[in-house]
Amino acid sequence: MPRLRLLWADSTYGGTLLAWVKQSCGWLVRIVAKLENQTTFVVLPRRWIVERTFGWLVGDRRLARDYECRPASSEAMIYIAMIHLMVRRLRC
Repeated sequence: MPRLRLLWADSTYGGTLLAWVKQSCGWLVRIVAKLENQTTFVVLPRRWIVERTFGWLVGDRRLARDYECRPASSEAMIYIAMIHLMVRRLRC
């Protein structure tokens, strides 16, 4: 994916993943971490984009559960679901 340059990730994905992604793909990974002393719900910057996308994907029946055995099949179903979403929006 030559146009991809920046990834936003949850604080769970820190550690060795950052170095691996930079070395293997050349992408920059920015971690969206929870605020210090946070005790209530706070909308974190950029995190809503990921949550919204997961919500769109789960709306597709085939992606509501993990039915696929191979990662390639799962990736193909994600592409199909997003293409379906874009085509529906273009028709309006």
